[in-house]
Amino acid sequence: AEAEERWGDSDAYRQSARRTASYSKADWLDIKREAAEIDAAFAELLGRGTPADSDEAATIVDRHRAHITKWFYDCSPEIHAGLGSMYVDDGRFAAHFEADAEGLARYVSEAIAARYR
Repeated sequence: AEAEERWGDSDAYRQSARRTASYSKADWLDIKREAAEIDAAFAELLGRGTPADSDEAATIVDRHRAHITKWFYDCSPEIHAGLGSMYVDDGRFAAHFEADAEGLARYVSEAIAARYR
């Protein structure tokens, strides 16, 4: 309900609603698995001390954006950059990343921002 309130008038929200309406349980499991793999890849880079503006981080950022585009909506660089900011500005998103590794929300946000500079 909150997502519809915040973004219901956007093309991205409408596209996501259309796409996800037909997803099977197997699709949702694939989405969760892919998302977990991407989060783990970011966490690994953070754990190794890899800079957020590295080529390795940019590769994972591109994978993250492709995941959103594949399963939900056409995620432009501008939309992706906004999501990156939201990952630290919205406590619920931050908590999702922080559950994997301390500092991960900021790292992902910085990696996304660096990708589009």
